[in-house]
Amino acid sequence: MRILVWFLIPLLLCSTENETESFITDYEYGEMLYSNPRGVSCAECHGDSGQGKSIVHYQDIHGNQELRGSDIRTSTLAQMIAALNGYHEIMPRYYLTDDEVEAMYKYLQKKYKKI
Repeated sequence: MRILVWFLIPLLLCSTENETESFITDYEYGEMLYSNPRGVSCAECHGDSGQGKSIVHYQDIHGNQELRGSDIRTSTLAQMIAALNGYHEIMPRYYLTDDEVEAMYKYLQKKYKKI
């Protein structure tokens, strides 16, 4: 019986260590959120790398115009949190938590090796 107990203790200890591991990595979580946070991809306006991209070209009384998504590659985490929690005339409100914004921020930074 004692041998069985000594055999099971290491197995139990190893199993508790694995409980803290996530199903997906932080990078994958950030990528998932950036790709589709609440139904509309950030990449649609900000591009795959956050560089910003053209959304639409149109003409008004001032001539030909272009609506572009902003370049967010140099934004700080605080700026991203503020932008996603604020009102914009064009960008939808996503209602992301600070942790979700941080995951996207770290994803973009790591993807382009800035951290």
